[in-house]
Amino acid sequence: MQASYSSAPPFVVPLSLRELEIPPEDDGHRLFSHKVVDIEALQSEEVEQLIKGLAFDLADKEVLCVEEQDIFDNIYSLVRGFSSLEPAMRGALIESLSSNFSVLLPNITSLLKSAQDASTDASSLGGHLNSHRNAFRIYSYFIQSIAFVEEAGADMEKEKPVARGTAKARPNRKKHLPKPWDWEAQRARIIRLLAAALEEDLKQLFGAAQPEETLLAYIAKGAFSLLADPAIVKDKDTMDAIYSLIGSCSTKYHYVAQSTASILHLLHKHEHLPVHLAEAVAFAEKKYHDGSLAIALIREIGRLNPKDYARDGVGADNVGKFLVELAERLPRLVTTNVGVLMPHFGGESYKIRSALISVFGKLVSKASKEVDINSASETSRLRSKQAMIDVMMERSRDVSAYTRSKVLQTWAELCEEHALSIGLWNQVADMASGRLEDKAAIVRKSALQLLATLLQYNPFGPQLRTAAFEATLEKYKTQLESMSSQSQVDDAAVTIKSTLDSNEMPEANAVHQEREKEVTVPDADQCPDAMQSNVESVNEDSGPSQSVDQTQPCLQTSDVGGLEQTRALVASLEAGLYFTKCAASTMPILIQLLASSNASDVEYTIQLLMCARQFNVDGAESCLRKMLPLIFSQEKAIHDAVEAAFYTIYVKKNSFETAMNLINLTVEASIGDLASMEQIVGTLVTKGDVSQNAVLALWDFFTFNAPGATIEQSRGALVVLAMVAKSSPKILYSHLQNVVDIGFGRWAKEDMLLARTACNIIQQLSGENNTSLLSSHKVFNNLTNVIITSGLPEESWYATAEQAVNAIYLLHPMPEAFASNLLRRFHSSLLSVSHMQNEGEERDAECAVSVNSLSRFLFLVGHIALKHFVYIESCVRKIRKQKNDKERAAAQSQDCEMQNDVNKEENINAELGVAASEDVRIDILHERTEKDILSGGQSRKFLIGSCAPLVAKVARNFTLLQAYPLLQSSTMLALCKLMVLDADFCEQNLQLLFTVAQNADDETVRSNSIIALGDLTVRFPNLLEPWTEHVYARLHDKSQSVRKNAVLVLSHLILNDMMKVKGHITEMTLRLEDTDLSISNSVKLFFHELSKKGNNPIYNLLPDILSRLSSMNDLQQETFNNIMQFLIGSIKKDKQMEGLIEKLCHRFSGTAEPKQWQNIAYCLSQLTYTDKGIKKLADLLKSYQHALAVEEVLNHFKVIVTKAKKFAKAEVKATIDELEQKIIECHEERKDQEATMHNALSHLAAQAQTKQLLPSDEVDICGASEATATGSENAGQSTISSNSIQNVNGGETNKEELQDNPTPQAVEEEADACKDLDANKDLDQHVSPPEESDACMDVVTDKDLDQHMSDNGEINQPELLVNSDLQVVKKEIDVPLNGDDLNPDGGKSRNTDARNSIQVGDDGDMSKQVLRENVKTKAVENSKSRAAQKDVKVSKPASRPRRRCVSEK
Repeated sequence: MQASYSSAPPFVVPLSLRELEIPPEDDGHRLFSHKVVDIEALQSEEVEQLIKGLAFDLADKEVLCVEEQDIFDNIYSLVRGFSSLEPAMRGALIESLSSNFSVLLPNITSLLKSAQDASTDASSLGGHLNSHRNAFRIYSYFIQSIAFVEEAGADMEKEKPVARGTAKARPNRKKHLPKPWDWEAQRARIIRLLAAALEEDLKQLFGAAQPEETLLAYIAKGAFSLLADPAIVKDKDTMDAIYSLIGSCSTKYHYVAQSTASILHLLHKHEHLPVHLAEAVAFAEKKYHDGSLAIALIREIGRLNPKDYARDGVGADNVGKFLVELAERLPRLVTTNVGVLMPHFGGESYKIRSALISVFGKLVSKASKEVDINSASETSRLRSKQAMIDVMMERSRDVSAYTRSKVLQTWAELCEEHALSIGLWNQVADMASGRLEDKAAIVRKSALQLLATLLQYNPFGPQLRTAAFEATLEKYKTQLESMSSQSQVDDAAVTIKSTLDSNEMPEANAVHQEREKEVTVPDADQCPDAMQSNVESVNEDSGPSQSVDQTQPCLQTSDVGGLEQTRALVASLEAGLYFTKCAASTMPILIQLLASSNASDVEYTIQLLMCARQFNVDGAESCLRKMLPLIFSQEKAIHDAVEAAFYTIYVKKNSFETAMNLINLTVEASIGDLASMEQIVGTLVTKGDVSQNAVLALWDFFTFNAPGATIEQSRGALVVLAMVAKSSPKILYSHLQNVVDIGFGRWAKEDMLLARTACNIIQQLSGENNTSLLSSHKVFNNLTNVIITSGLPEESWYATAEQAVNAIYLLHPMPEAFASNLLRRFHSSLLSVSHMQNEGEERDAECAVSVNSLSRFLFLVGHIALKHFVYIESCVRKIRKQKNDKERAAAQSQDCEMQNDVNKEENINAELGVAASEDVRIDILHERTEKDILSGGQSRKFLIGSCAPLVAKVARNFTLLQAYPLLQSSTMLALCKLMVLDADFCEQNLQLLFTVAQNADDETVRSNSIIALGDLTVRFPNLLEPWTEHVYARLHDKSQSVRKNAVLVLSHLILNDMMKVKGHITEMTLRLEDTDLSISNSVKLFFHELSKKGNNPIYNLLPDILSRLSSMNDLQQETFNNIMQFLIGSIKKDKQMEGLIEKLCHRFSGTAEPKQWQNIAYCLSQLTYTDKGIKKLADLLKSYQHALAVEEVLNHFKVIVTKAKKFAKAEVKATIDELEQKIIECHEERKDQEATMHNALSHLAAQAQTKQLLPSDEVDICGASEATATGSENAGQSTISSNSIQNVNGGETNKEELQDNPTPQAVEEEADACKDLDANKDLDQHVSPPEESDACMDVVTDKDLDQHMSDNGEINQPELLVNSDLQVVKKEIDVPLNGDDLNPDGGKSRNTDARNSIQVGDDGDMSKQVLRENVKTKAVENSKSRAAQKDVKVSKPASRPRRRCVSEK
C-alpha cells in the first residue's frame, strides 16, 4: 500500500485553489481534482455524510491516504465550499485534517532519523520520502486554504451593513440558531500547527533544496494577512505562532526578500504593527542567530527615496516606530547598519528624522552600558557612539520643531538612564538653554523638561550655588599647583637617581657618598639644562640628611595618587561651576516664559523653577516671586500650577517654618506680589491647607513672642494675618487689642508701614463682624490720632491716612459725621500751627510748615470726598437689596394666600407699578446726594463743597506748586478725586488737568493725572471724548512710568469698551518698540487681548495703521517692520487674510511713494497665503505691477512666492509659477522703460544744445539727470508725450556769471508782455499752484543761488536758472491730463520743437500719466525752501514757440 502511495503523482502548490480543477497540460504528471462535488448543491444530510465518510477514511487509513484520488477530491470539494458548511461540519473537517497533519509530523521526524541509518533500503526510503513530502504539501496547503477562506468570510461579514428594522427581530431568531462558530480557537490551532510544521527539518525531507517557494509564500502570506487584524495581535499565543512562522520562512528557509517586502507593505498600511513586526524580526534573529531579515529591512528602508516618506505621513510614522523598537531589541545589529539610514536626515519627512534621533538615543544608551573586551571592537563602538552624539547635537537645529523637540526628549531619556557622561553634561545644558527661546512651543516645553532632568540627575551635588563652587575650585586649584610643582621636583630627583645608578663605582660607600653629592650639588654635565632648576629646588627643599631613597617611597604611595585625584576633582569642579552658571543664566529667560500666552510654557517653567530652588540655583527664588501674579490667570491649568507650587514650596509641616516662609515673602514684595499672595493664601485657608498652628505662629511673630522676632518680621506677620483674616475674620476677635496696641503704639514710629498694615487688617472686621467695635470707640480714637496727631514721617503718613479713612468708612456706623468732625479738627490744627509761628521766624520756615500741613489737608479732603461717594453707592445698593428682599417675601406670601388667578394678576401689575416708581425715587435721591457732595443744595454748601474752591485755586497756582512738588502731588490728586464726583466741576478743571498731565515736572504727578483721566473717561465719557488725542499723547512722555500708566489706562478703557478704537491707536502700536521691555510686553498683551474681541478689530484697523506709520518720516524701517509683523501675526482667520490681500493690493494705486510701496509689499509678505489668497494675489497683479520696478518691492514678492510654494497643493503650484513669471517680467519691463526714458532725456538734451535754444554757459543739464532719478522712483507711471518734452542744456554756472541776472521787477514786466501776446489765444496750458500744479517753476535771485552753490562754485540743485535775457532753464515735461494732447482740438501741437520730441514706449504698454509728476515733488520741495520764491504760471505762446514766458501768479 505504501508502494501505491509512492506511485501517486506529486502535488504542486497552485497559485489559487481553483487551479486544482485544471488538468495538467502536455500530459504533465501532477495531482489534481478529477471529480469536484458542488457542496452548495447538496442537501445538508448529504454534506454531513460526505464529511463523516472523509473523516472515517482519514482516521482509518494511514496519514498518507490523502494522496488517494477520491480522498483528495473530497477534501478539495469540501475546502472549496467551506464557507457554505455548517459550523459543526467545519469543525469536523478541520479536526480531521489537523489530526492527520499532527500525526504526519512525527512520522516525518522518524523517517528522517531512519534515513540516517545505513541499513535502510535506499529505494524504499526514497518512495517513503516522496509520499511524506507530498502529504506535507497537501495537508499544509488545504489547512492554510481553510484559513484564507474563513478570514475572507469574516472580513465580508464585518463590512456587511446592518439592515434597518431587524434589530428587534434578532433576539427571537437567536433561539433557533445553531451553536456559534468559534473560528478564533480554530485559527489559533491552525497557526500553531503550521508553525510546528515549519519547525521540522524540512531540508532533509525536500532533499538538498528547501521547500518550494510557492509553499513558503502561501504559508507566509497567511501569517502576514493575519497581522492586519488588530484583534489578533491581542492574542499572545497566536502572535507567538505567527512570529515563529515569519522567522522560519524568512530566516530558516531564506525567504528574506519576499518577507521584507511584506513587512514594509504592512508597515505603510497599519499603525498597530510596528511594535509587533519589530518583535517578529527580533524573534527570528534570537532564535536562529541570523540577522539577515533585520539587515535586509534596514537596508531596504535606507534605499527608499526620502521624498516618498514626505508624501506618506502614516508610513513614515510607522517605519520610524519600527526602527526605534528594532534598535531597542537589536542594538548591536542596528548600530552596524545604521549608516545606510543617514541619507534620510536630508529628506523632507520630519517623522523619519525624529525616529532616527530616537534610534540614536537607544543605541547610545545601550553602548554606554556595554563594555567589549576586544579593544578593536571597543574602539569601533566608541567611534560610532561619538558619531551618533554629534548627529544628535547637530539635529537640535533641525528645521522641524518636532525633530528639535525629539532631540531634547532623547537627551532627557539618556539622563534618566544614566547614559550621559559628565563631559557631555554642559554641552547638553547649553543646547537646552538655547532652545528655551525657540519659536515653537513644543520645543520650549521639551527644553524646560530637559533642564529639569539635568538638575535632578546632575553629578555635581545637591547645592549648585556659583559662589560655593568658585571658592572650592580656587582652593583645589591652589592645592593642585603646589602638588604639581612638588611632583616636578620629585621627577627630577628620580631621574638623577637612575642616572647615577647606571655608573658603577668600585666601592659601595663611595657610591653612596657620590650619590649624596650628586643629589645635593648636581653636576651640570650630568644633568640636562631643563632639569637644573628642578634639582636646585630639590636641594633647597631637602635637608642635609635627606636623600632620594627616603623621598621615593612617599612619591610612589601618596603623591602620585593624590595628584591625579586632585586633577580629576578640579576638572569636575570646573564642569560643575560651568553648569551652575548655565543654570543661573536661564533665569531671565524663564521670567519671560512665565509671561507666555502658552499654558505649557508657564506650567513647565514653574516646575523647572521649583527644581532649581531645591538645588539652590542662583536667582531661582526671585524668579519664583514673579510666578505669584499668575494666580489671576484665566487658564485653570496655570492657576492650579501656581497654587500647587506655592503650597509645595512655602507651606511645610512645621508651623514655625511655614510662618517664616510666608513672612519672608512679604519682605520687599511689591503691591502686585502682595495682592497675588493674598489670593493664594485666601484659597489655601479656605481649603484648610494653612493649619491653625501656623496662624498662631504668625501671631507670635507679630507680638514679638517668637524667638528673635524683629520689627520687620512683626509687620510681615501682620500682613500675612490680614490675608488670612480676609477669608477667616474670626482670627482677629481675640487679638484685636494687640493689633491696636502694637500697630498704633510706639512700634508704629519705628516702622513706617506698621500703622498702615494695622489699619488694613482692621478693615477685615467690616459687615456683621464689627459688632464688638460699636460699644467702644477706642479703635476710632486711635485712627483719629494716627491722622491728626501722630508723628509719622511724610513718606508713610499719606498711605497710613488713606487706610485709616478706609477703615472709618467701613467700620463706623455714621462715617459721614465722624469724617466731618475729623476734617474740622484737622483744619483747626492746621490753623493753630500757622498762628503758633513766631513773628521773628523766617518766612521760609513758616511756609514750609504750612505747606506740609496744607498738603496733608488737601489729600484728606480729596480722599474723604471719594470715600463718601463710594459710601453713598454702597448705601444705595443696600437699600435696593432690602427692597428686593421685601418684594420677594411679599410675592411668596401672596402666592400662598391668593387662589383667584385674576386677582393675582391684577395685584402683581399693581405691585410692578409701585416698584417702578420706588426705583425712580431711589435713583433721583441717589443723583441728588452725589450732586450735593460738591454743589450743595438750596443756597448752602456742605463741607467738601466748601473745600473744593480751595483745591482748585491751589491747583492753579503753578508758581507755588512748582516750588513744592509734594504739595503739587497731593493737590492734583485731590483735584482729580473731586472731579470724579461732579460733571460741572470736572468740565471746569479739565483743561487744567491736561495741562498738568503734559507740563508737570514731577513724573508722579503726570502718572496720577493719566490714571485720573482714565477714571474720568469711565465717569464722564462725553466730556472726555474731545480730549482723546491728548490722552494718547501721554504715550510719548519721556518718563517710563508715565508711558506705562498710559498704556495700562488705555488698554483698560479699550478692552472694556469704554473708549472707541480710532486712528489714534497708531500711537499705541509705536509702544510695541518701546525701549522699556515691560511697556512693550504690556502693549503686546493688549493687542493679543484685542484680537480676541468680536471679529478681531485689528483686521479693520490694520490698513489705517499702515497708512499712518508709512507717513511718519522719522520712523525707522526696522521699527515699522517689527510693528507690522506683530500686528499681522494676530490675524488668524483665512478669510481675513484674503481680505487683507485685496485691501493692501488696492493701496498700491493710491500712492506714488516708493517707500509706501515697500511697506505695503512687506505687509503682504508677512501674510499667510491659502489657495484662494494666491489666486487673489495673481488676479490683482495690475494694481501693483507698476511698483515692481522698485527692488525692495520685488524682493518682498519673491518672499511671498517662496512661502507659497512650500505648502501649496499641486494644482495651485501652476498658478504660483505663472505669478512668479509675471512678476519678473513686469520688473524687467519697468527697468527697460527706465533705461529708454534715460536715453530719451539724454537725446533731448543733446538736441536742445544743438539747436541753441539757450546759451550753453547759462544752462545746467543736471535737471535732466534729476528728472531721470525721480522718474526711476516712479517708473511705470510716466509716458513722454510727443508734444510735451522740452529740455535744454547748458554748461556750468558760477557765482560771477549769475550776478547780472535780472531783478524780480524785470521778470514781472517781461511776464506782463508775454500775457499781452497770449491774450487772444486760448491754449489751455495753465499750470496750477504748487500744491496742485503739474510742474513747478522757480524764480531764483542771487541770494537764493548762493544758498545752492557748492564749494567749487557749482550749483547743487539747479532746477531753474534765469539769465539776463529771461531765458529759463526748466525741467518741464507736459503731457495731457487724460492721455490726450493738450491742444483743445486734439490735433498735433503747433510747437515746432515738439515735432522733434520722442515718444517713449508703446501706448499699449506704458501708462499715460504725466511724466512731469516725477519731477513735481522735488521742485515743490525746493520751492518751499526758498525764502524769496514766487509762485508763477506758465503759458506757451504760439507765435514764439521757443521762448518761455514767466508770469506772476
